[in-house]
Amino acid sequence: MANIKSAKKRVLIAEARRVKNAAARSRIRTALKKYEASLEAGTNKEETQALLREVISLLDKAARTNLIHRNAAARKKSHLVLRFNKTFAA
Repeated sequence: MANIKSAKKRVLIAEARRVKNAAARSRIRTALKKYEASLEAGTNKEETQALLREVISLLDKAARTNLIHRNAAARKKSHLVLRFNKTFAA
């Protein structure tokens, strides 16, 4: 560990941010898996739409805090919506 007080503080802050970011990434991955499972299972449209809204919200929050790049979030949202529309178009 560092010897200087400010360096020690930075180490602690970096660890706290790492834990927080890991939790946020995990929430996104879990929400994506739930959404994908809902699409595969062919559950009702309203339930799948609610899961889609949740995933989009989490992606927006991650992009706003620079956890993921804003263009990456936009691309993921676009693909998710396209897949939703393709599944429930008929």
